[in-house]
Amino acid sequence: MSDYQYIKTWDADGAAWISVNRPPLNVLDLPTMEEINDALRAVKARELEVRALVLTAEGDKAFSAGVDVADHTPDKVERMIEVFHDIFHNLDDLDIPTLAAVKGAALGGGCEVAIFCDMVVAADNLKIGQPEIQVGVFPPLAAVMLPRLIPDKRAFELLCGGGVIRAEEAVQLGLVNRVVPLDGFDEAFAKFLKKFTGLSGAVLRSTKKAIRKARGLPFDDALAKVERVYLDELMVTEDAQEGLQAFLEKRPPRWKHC
Repeated sequence: MSDYQYIKTWDADGAAWISVNRPPLNVLDLPTMEEINDALRAVKARELEVRALVLTAEGDKAFSAGVDVADHTPDKVERMIEVFHDIFHNLDDLDIPTLAAVKGAALGGGCEVAIFCDMVVAADNLKIGQPEIQVGVFPPLAAVMLPRLIPDKRAFELLCGGGVIRAEEAVQLGLVNRVVPLDGFDEAFAKFLKKFTGLSGAVLRSTKKAIRKARGLPFDDALAKVERVYLDELMVTEDAQEGLQAFLEKRPPRWKHC
């Protein structure tokens, strides 16, 4: 367990965990976001030791109700944007899969943090959206990410209308991978996470790299880049050889994560 004031960090089940610890709404003020960034940099420094990162929050009411409105004032807004967007730069810098475990409200900046993760598992009490326009601003990160994740027309509606959607619509849109009952959420999430942490860390990192390399490119260019990751990076790992050999020998693989 960490010594942070506003977040908790720990390792469990093959993953590094970061949990916002400002219940009930887990609002992201500047000190909290600075701690998150410090924790993300620490995960990057030792990401060969874990297979995934989980972002979550304390309590069942809110993953996060967003960035503290008090930090949007003219004297703080530039620093707020810098620190908040550093969260996404630090997440993007990670080679391991990132997962958001979301209970309750994920609004504004909380929505942005959740949807930026590679995967999202949400409880059935999810409320997610970008209501910033109702207080006279718009969410820069969501303006970039939502049109990449959901149909343009729904992205425009959510960003320009400030609406909030529930769990069923979020999973239909593809904003979250799956929705599970709040009662039993931790057990369901652990089962979902185990699908990844039980695999080779080296192969997971190569797979995530291949997905990123291909994103947004024409087919021929994308496939050529993925081929190079496969041949030059994946196939020289011990785990690629071990996985293939274990399959041929009809035994469980013994991963070294390298």
